[in-house]
Amino acid sequence: MTDTVPNRIPLRFEACAREGRAALVTFVTAGDPDFETASAILAALPAAGADVIELGVPFTDPMADGVPVQLAGQRALKAGQTLRKTLAMVAGFREAGHDTPVILMGYYNPIYAYGVESFLKDALKSGVDGLIVVDLPPEEDAELCLPALKAGVNFIRLATPTTDDRRLPKVLQNTSGFVYYVSMTGVTGGAIADYGAVGEAVARIKRHTSLPVAVGFGVKTAADAAAIAKGADGVVVGSALVERVRLSLDGEGKATEKTVSAVTSLVSELAQGVRSVAKAA
Repeated sequence: MTDTVPNRIPLRFEACAREGRAALVTFVTAGDPDFETASAILAALPAAGADVIELGVPFTDPMADGVPVQLAGQRALKAGQTLRKTLAMVAGFREAGHDTPVILMGYYNPIYAYGVESFLKDALKSGVDGLIVVDLPPEEDAELCLPALKAGVNFIRLATPTTDDRRLPKVLQNTSGFVYYVSMTGVTGGAIADYGAVGEAVARIKRHTSLPVAVGFGVKTAADAAAIAKGADGVVVGSALVERVRLSLDGEGKATEKTVSAVTSLVSELAQGVRSVAKAA
């Protein structure tokens, strides 16, 4: 089942592999700090060097997100962001001609409230390529994972340092697109303590699957990105980018003329870091 969902995600990872490098996966929160600015950031990410985009769906009660992403979600919700508006952002991105893979990352509650069948239909129509739903374990695959795969939407699963060899096959069972390896226990925005351990974990996961493995949580700088790119197929950066949004806002929390470029300048640096590490094609 893992290879039956044809779309932009595997093609993009294959293209990066042919170039002999890891993919840069960037996370931003939909609607942060407002719909228009977030849409402008989304539109600017491909040219800045993002190979794959994770679009965070704001939720009132996040569990895996550290403070920067929590605050981004709060700003977005305050500005009126909804799941429907998030799909509209993706649709606008596709209408502008962008073919960069887009993955919605969030929690099950907003999708459940929307209705799984309606959501998958609208997500496909909007141009969504994949889902990361952090509070649905493999035991709940019938809820969303299996319907998503059947509809033609990738379902990307998280593996963590505590996912041992007994648990890993279950986690990978219906995963498609790529495997997201969380580099640490805890929430987003921490710091990676041991790059060697991350490389060993990626190698262990690869013994169980042919899917690309992308590593996230704790990647903040071009140097971090380069260190992870040595062993992984993809490097995921999120908290550092949403922090750039926050730091660019005015005293009332509104976007400024610096907001978009604050994000894209860091994406460009990260892209250079990822591209500085040559890998065997």
